[in-house]
Amino acid sequence: MGTDAKNLAEDEIIFRSKCQPVSVPDDITLPEFVLSNMDLYLDKMAVVDAVTGKGYTYREVSRDIKRFSKAVRSLGLRKGRVVVVLLPNVAEYAIIALGIMAAGGVFSGANPSAHASEIQKQVEAADAKLIVTDGLTYHKVKDLGLPIIIQGEDRVDGTIYWDELLEAADKANTDAINEKVEQTDLCALPFSSGTTGLSKGVMLTHRNLVANLCSSLFSVGPELIGQITILGLIPFFHIYGLTGICCATIRNKGKVVLMRRYELRTFLNALITQEVTFAPIVPPIILGLVKNPIVDEFDLSKLRLRSIMTAAAPLAPEILKEFEKKFPGVEVQEAYGMTEHSCITLTHGDPNKGHGIAKRNSVGFILPNLEVKFIDPETGHSLPKNTPGEICVRSQCVMKGYYKNEYETTLTIDKDGWLHTGDIGYIDDDGDVFLVDRIKELVKYKGFQVAPAELEAILLTHPSVEDAAVVGLPDEESGEIPAASVVLNSKAKESEEDIMNYVSSNVAGYKRVRVLQFVDSIPKSPSGKIMRRIIKENMIKNI
Repeated sequence: MGTDAKNLAEDEIIFRSKCQPVSVPDDITLPEFVLSNMDLYLDKMAVVDAVTGKGYTYREVSRDIKRFSKAVRSLGLRKGRVVVVLLPNVAEYAIIALGIMAAGGVFSGANPSAHASEIQKQVEAADAKLIVTDGLTYHKVKDLGLPIIIQGEDRVDGTIYWDELLEAADKANTDAINEKVEQTDLCALPFSSGTTGLSKGVMLTHRNLVANLCSSLFSVGPELIGQITILGLIPFFHIYGLTGICCATIRNKGKVVLMRRYELRTFLNALITQEVTFAPIVPPIILGLVKNPIVDEFDLSKLRLRSIMTAAAPLAPEILKEFEKKFPGVEVQEAYGMTEHSCITLTHGDPNKGHGIAKRNSVGFILPNLEVKFIDPETGHSLPKNTPGEICVRSQCVMKGYYKNEYETTLTIDKDGWLHTGDIGYIDDDGDVFLVDRIKELVKYKGFQVAPAELEAILLTHPSVEDAAVVGLPDEESGEIPAASVVLNSKAKESEEDIMNYVSSNVAGYKRVRVLQFVDSIPKSPSGKIMRRIIKENMIKNI
């Protein structure tokens, strides 16, 4: 047995970044890391609300993080305790999250539009000690028996007001209870469905997030410091919204232009008036930019936009082509990551540093400091290039584990420290990574694997199709059959049959869509992921 295991380990095929490793500073917390080198930028705007124009300079951000950190300590928050933040994207969001972390607390973002029962589950699962919310969402948490800080203008009896709290912090003396925050301490507890569908708290340390910023920002040169204006539309309660947008921008002294909710006109207006240069968005928005006539009301020549980035869900190649035609000169970047690790691959480095650009429709190259392998899900053997397998990643960014969930943790992180992503992909000869699909989303038709993303991409090429989602429906004879929910545009004349035939003429027999239903909209999560479970339930009901 011993030698077999050893041979297996020796035969492991591991891929690494082609870029030089980057150093990660020790003994510095996430707030210290992002706030460093601020002296030249104190009067520069750090964050501004696209609609209200309310904003904060770097001087104010730095000052208020210290004040809020002191305030939550004076309220009795101790190291390692969780604060649930239930807010839309507001100008104070990064101050709140980084203030909690600076105090040694753990930030756990939650979706303010979630159902009260879902929020309660997260608050209880995280053993939260404190909640930060606003007047609008207060009713969802008022009965949870925890102290509540209200951010914003609203006044609610029995709660703590944000502005009064900060003023009190200026007078409070909390030096006596200053616990040193270590890099190995937890700083965030986002909730993720992981690969199994039930929501779990993901334990992330200061080290995890500092290491991830070092890796994902490796290509940003000194000439870009202070120069980037980024759109903050992706929800900040997502770890990507908080680290990839807020922390990365504050680290590089750019400006975050935030939006509380997506509305196409507001979005285009913000891009133009705030001179946004970089916009991380989700595929459904790109779909709107390509297909919605509202876009034609705007003078797109006024855009300062240099690139958009999409992650969270694959972008159909056809949509990409149409986007590039409509927005010439705007680079489309893709990235791939997950809450349990943050960013894993990126498509665009700085060509001047020889970092180059990955092929179209790939999710990019492996970031520095990371190891990646592709394994056969059945046997666990690592696979060579150009062979699809489950993507596994190992680095200093891998989460500490799922909170109070040893069982799920061991299913996701193996004894050698590899995080198993649940995604199927491969790496080509040039080191570009391609995603094929989620293991759990593949439709198994008569033993054949059908990737929903592939069929969705084909459906979207039909001129009458506005949006589409494909799921597997149970079928006695075949195991599962590919089934599609399709949103048609207002001018469409086609029948369900017509659209099914359109797909059939483009794919192998086993991939044909066997059931197709027209619907008004495709249910999606806030990050743009198709909610397949709901679609499945609706389709079964309609049959």
